[in-house]
Amino acid sequence: MGTFSFILLGIIVVAAIYFISIYNNLVRIKHNVSQAWSNIDILLKQRHDELPKLVEVCKQYMQYEGSALEKIIKARASVSQAREAGDIAALGAAEGQLRLGLGNLFAVSEAYPDLKANENFQHLQNRITGLEDAIADRREYYNDSVNINNVRIEQFPDLIVARMFNFKEQPLLEFDEEEKQDVDIKSLFN
Repeated sequence: MGTFSFILLGIIVVAAIYFISIYNNLVRIKHNVSQAWSNIDILLKQRHDELPKLVEVCKQYMQYEGSALEKIIKARASVSQAREAGDIAALGAAEGQLRLGLGNLFAVSEAYPDLKANENFQHLQNRITGLEDAIADRREYYNDSVNINNVRIEQFPDLIVARMFNFKEQPLLEFDEEEKQDVDIKSLFN
């Protein structure tokens, strides 16, 4: 074997190692996205289990605020359906409605001193608020992971490996503009 053969073999070995490195990094990133989604899913399930308890405690005190409770129940069902289907876009919209409903419920609860003083209500409110904060943190981590994934599969030379092995772009978890706005507390008491 001549020098040219050794150089060619060296180039092939280096290219193969580089190709394997790109592939392994793309796999790691893909699994980071899955793990980030799994973390959100766990928190959504926990909140899903807590919401009926909160609604039940509120029903005992808020006889005239049925529409606020119905909105939460409907939004909870929408979140559950979107989560189970893995539909990130629908989940974002449903999450927006649920967060808006919870904000309205907590604002309306101010008009019910007995409810606000109820230990179960306080515990559930704190638990759900904590879950909301955790979901927001995990959503940020998920979106960061998705962004890294989406950028890497579009960059050269990763693009070549990504297309060869069918790595897909992932959707960001975004909430509706309505969810991002402050709750109009005045309108809740009219």
